[in-house]
Amino acid sequence: MKYSEFFIPTVKDIPSDAEIISHKLMIKAGMIKQSSAGIYSWLPLGFKVLKNIEQIVREEQNNAGANEMLMPTIQSSDLWVKSGRYDDYGKEMLRIKDRSGREMLYGPTNEELITDIFQTYITSYKELPKNLYHIQWKFRDEVRPRFGVMRGREFLMKDNYSFDLNEETAKISYNKMFKAYIKTFLRMGLTPISLRAETGPIGGNLSHEFQILANTGESTLYYDKELESLDPESLDPEKLQSYYAAVDDEHDEDKCPIKKEDLKISKGIEVGHIFYFGTKYSQKLKAYVQDKNGKRIAVHMGSYGIGVSRLVGALIEANHDEKGIKWPMSVAPFKLSIINLMPDDQNCTTMASDYYSNFMAGNIDTLYDDRECSIGKKLSDNDLIGTPIQIIIGKRDISAGVVEIKDRLLDTSEKIQIDDVKKVVSKKLNF
Repeated sequence: MKYSEFFIPTVKDIPSDAEIISHKLMIKAGMIKQSSAGIYSWLPLGFKVLKNIEQIVREEQNNAGANEMLMPTIQSSDLWVKSGRYDDYGKEMLRIKDRSGREMLYGPTNEELITDIFQTYITSYKELPKNLYHIQWKFRDEVRPRFGVMRGREFLMKDNYSFDLNEETAKISYNKMFKAYIKTFLRMGLTPISLRAETGPIGGNLSHEFQILANTGESTLYYDKELESLDPESLDPEKLQSYYAAVDDEHDEDKCPIKKEDLKISKGIEVGHIFYFGTKYSQKLKAYVQDKNGKRIAVHMGSYGIGVSRLVGALIEANHDEKGIKWPMSVAPFKLSIINLMPDDQNCTTMASDYYSNFMAGNIDTLYDDRECSIGKKLSDNDLIGTPIQIIIGKRDISAGVVEIKDRLLDTSEKIQIDDVKKVVSKKLNF
């Protein structure tokens, strides 16, 4: 994509209510625009990151055996009344009426709806286990929406639900999702820390939350240092769940079960939560199957959520400097920027166009900065939006037979012989 044809409305001034770095940088980089309190339009740059994150989440859900579907944003209140949560959920739930006066709601979660879908079609234990997921917008009417997409009222979420015959098989499904979550966050270049957690309004008796390390995070984490060096190819959920990890005031220094030299302390941000809640919903909503003895029994369920839009903010909190965002390669809106410092110089433009055609032909998502603006603005804008690798083409460098290659993640630059640029950049991009 040529920068002159792309819509990236970078700005210098940010609103006073932007308190945290991700909110500030997303506005400065032209990724989002507030529509109303806690609700945002996702502009093209932000939307590209959102879709990249969504795709990683989708791939790991599919790899774990979950089936993708799509449920509506607007739900009938009937199922929520049956489950007992319609009144219990509180003012966070947006309640509305349709033109016929029927009570409706903007779904904050989907336990009721998915359970109803399951009980309509599944009747035998032979059809278990099942795991269904979707990636859909949710709405929760926060009392005080803040921190940009980190705590908005409307947000994109991946939520999935497992259905099993008994507690034993349900925990197998739970551990599959636990492993899928760790792999998902590792693919995004993040360091995930899992912690035993309260079940809250979802209910149940087994729950883990997933936090990622970020120097500007909202929680303080205390955890075993082994959790910082996970191998995605040899993850053991039960072993990982046995490691010590606690958040904020749940940590007691005097009762900590690990040695002081093995204890790490860092800031973290919650990005996912998983629950096993047995038959809480299946009993109330009649999600029964016939077991091998012909007896009708309620299925055991789990639910699993990842804040997809929240992850955009969390990734920025974990990857930024004073110049702007430093996107990990796997989620970057563009993998490569080609920055033509002198678009009125024929040699610079010819070379930039050649590189652009070459990398686009190789399906490398490339941003070609062809704008006629100051050199300073070009360099600062590309640092702000966080493209991992930048090819910087200037008249003086071309005369010397070199081109500058900048690694935004490592914050390093090197001058490369013109004939070697494609090879060097391709290697950095694993192309």
